Amino acid sequence: MSMQDRFQHLYSVISGQRFLDKRGLGNEVPFFICPFKAEEATEMERLQSQLVNRLEQTGLKVLSINLYDLSVEILKEREVWNRILELEPTVSKDQLKELLQGVLDPEAHLVPAIASKLQAAELDVLFLSGVGEVFPYIRSHNVLNNLQSTAKDKPTVLFFPGSYTHSLETGASLDLFGRLHDDKYYRAFNIFHYEA
Repeated sequence: MSMQDRFQHLYSVISGQRFLDKRGLGNEVPFFICPFKAEEATEMERLQSQLVNRLEQTGLKVLSINLYDLSVEILKEREVWNRILELEPTVSKDQLKELLQGVLDPEAHLVPAIASKLQAAELDVLFLSGVGEVFPYIRSHNVLNNLQSTAKDKPTVLFFPGSYTHSLETGASLDLFGRLHDDKYYRAFNIFHYEA
């Protein structure tokens, strides 16, 4: 599917009343995965920006949160950003990963920051991006699991650099960059399989 075809599909789905009213989800949380190939990240970022503009022109309000930008914001608010920059060259990657995982824990810090942005905004749909940039210290399935009680009122679209697959043998999984098995996650829908 070309980028233009994907744009048209995303626009027709997200602007549709069925999507906005969360119909056809069988009482599941309104989480949608928008998978794309990692090498298409720049094009997908452009598509996402155009999509936000087009949706807003039709009167829909989109709250777009980049997980990397939010992480930097949290680190600065908690006054650990400069300390991490100082530590980074002197510690192992595993130590840095462990430090960041603690400071940016989805349940304790990241999801509350998203919840705060949700409460401050008037929105019809939430876009989450930056998944590849925050790997491995933030895992997308952890964010989605912890968001279930926070972001259940409006549809959420996670732009995911990889694949979201379903099979009878292995269940559903998020495979980051098309090669890293990011764990099982069952409660989302592939937005390209959702009808407008």
